[in-house]
Amino acid sequence: MSGSLWLGKEGQDTLPYIPRQRPHGAAADPIDELTDRMEDLIAAAVHPDEVAAILESDGMTDAHIRTTYGRDDSFALAEDLYARVERRYPQVAGPAADPWHSSLPACLLRGLLFALPGLAYVLGAPLLAGPPNGLGLPWGTVPLLAGAITGWVWNQGLSHRAYSWLGLGDRATAARALRVGAPLGAVLSALVALAAAGPGELTAAAFAAGQAVYLAAATVLLALGRERDLLCALVPMAAGAAPTVSYDLPDALRTGLLLLSLAAAAGFAARALAKEGGDAAADDRPGPRLAASVPYALFGLGTGILVLYTAVGDVLADGADSAVAAPSAVALTLSMGPAEWLLYRFRSESLAGLRASTTAYGFRKAVAATIAVCLGGYLAVLLALTVAGTLLWPGAPELGALRLAGLLATGMVLWTALLLQSFGAVRSAAAVCCAAGGIQVVALLTGAGHPSTVGPVVAGAAAVVHAVLVGVLLGRATAHRL
Repeated sequence: MSGSLWLGKEGQDTLPYIPRQRPHGAAADPIDELTDRMEDLIAAAVHPDEVAAILESDGMTDAHIRTTYGRDDSFALAEDLYARVERRYPQVAGPAADPWHSSLPACLLRGLLFALPGLAYVLGAPLLAGPPNGLGLPWGTVPLLAGAITGWVWNQGLSHRAYSWLGLGDRATAARALRVGAPLGAVLSALVALAAAGPGELTAAAFAAGQAVYLAAATVLLALGRERDLLCALVPMAAGAAPTVSYDLPDALRTGLLLLSLAAAAGFAARALAKEGGDAAADDRPGPRLAASVPYALFGLGTGILVLYTAVGDVLADGADSAVAAPSAVALTLSMGPAEWLLYRFRSESLAGLRASTTAYGFRKAVAATIAVCLGGYLAVLLALTVAGTLLWPGAPELGALRLAGLLATGMVLWTALLLQSFGAVRSAAAVCCAAGGIQVVALLTGAGHPSTVGPVVAGAAAVVHAVLVGVLLGRATAHRL
């Protein structure tokens, strides 16, 4: 059909050339006819050579052009056509869509949800009182740390699997993975905490079991986008922790508030899973491999150890009797909300830089500037939270230069690790974080150095390695494709 459109090799609509019969007795100029037919394409061209390419793609030979249009070749005809039509460049409908746009309040809410569970240790402090252990840590610390790390490792891998199914648009299978995996993770974490408990530390093991149930419920709610439910579940515990600064609440009331928040979180998680398709039968589509979640679990292990080591450093600096003196760890967890938002901002700005840059050097320069701004913003937020926590936290250790340097270095490691993970380099990030965390744990267990000195050195070295990895990976334009 003479008026049909087809998609040319360069992705533009073109009109195929089909010689037309002149009406009987008419003396119309064939170039005028061709101009009328190709007017929109000619008007959008920025150079006559584009018009020549369209003519050639339509199958016009130089011989045909000389016979039909009286021009020497396609370039001569293209110049004539280009001169006859006024330029009308297509207008962009609107700004380019930004797939990395994120709501700052939503990210801040997630950061708050990461930090609020720490108040459980404030509320439950009398339940965890006892003589220091052989490492100089408060009574019950080992089972609590063992259970927490196990839970973080398991739930990080479980979250990756659930998000993978959600990315495939299969919420029912994601819910099924959470329905099976979350209880298993809670049982495993509780058993590890019980095995790590020393003589007389059964109360701490019980607290760790409750912690394991909460982590499992929080994983479900966060993966399914039920942040508000989780916040509501934490209200009783947070409301009970606030008065403990000035008042000594009865142990029964403390325990009741902790159990109330735990039951609410578990109930909300069960309800969320029930709303996601129940026990719908699995389909036959291939899903994400289980092995693909292992690097994310190791990532949770490494980052978890780094955060807990920071908390241990605060506890040792303030004395072994203060089981909850960990304002640095609270600052780190609170900062994860702004960190998430800044990660989205980096992805958005780097995508804009990819569209605007005309050279590889220009793109690398733009990416480096964006990284500096985002990382600097995150460290500024972390610094502000640390200063505020030190001033407001009862009995907090002094904010010395060494402690501050270690905390900022750890923050840099965490943010760059999240950045690498978001670009698919989770194995590299997990390896660096696990290596750094392993060195810190060995130093603590062997007494090779105090956390206040070992932490900054190890975290600083890991930050340098991450900086190199970020520069190598993100300096390539291909790494930023969607």
